Amino acid sequence: MDITIHTSFLPHTDPDASLAFYRDVLGFEVRNDVGNGKMRWITVGPAGQPDTSILLAPPAADPGVTDDERRTIAEMMAKGTYGWILLATKDLTGTFEKLQASDAEVVQEPTEQPYGIRDCAFRDPAGNLVRIQELR
Repeated sequence: MDITIHTSFLPHTDPDASLAFYRDVLGFEVRNDVGNGKMRWITVGPAGQPDTSILLAPPAADPGVTDDERRTIAEMMAKGTYGWILLATKDLTGTFEKLQASDAEVVQEPTEQPYGIRDCAFRDPAGNLVRIQELR
């Protein structure tokens, strides 16, 4: 089989704040932006990697989600336990400094993990955990 990861999903609560974080802070390209108000679906991805994207989407838009599930999702997002993504960079120190200089919430400074990875962590505007590993 020849399978690739095309698009991953992260929820947003404020499309403009999420767009500013992924586009302006992380430097991702905006590939699509549809909808209005909080009901926007925004596709972003790293420059030079047109086949890999993140879809930033309103979490309550799925018609199959019940009101109780919407409340649970909102609670989990507020705690930062609903969505997360793992990114990678060759320059973890420089990336960390750029993110720290923005309004991004620092969760963990660059750390050498006991399992051999050096990484750091932030929260995006929706509370999603963004871990960034150093490529070696």
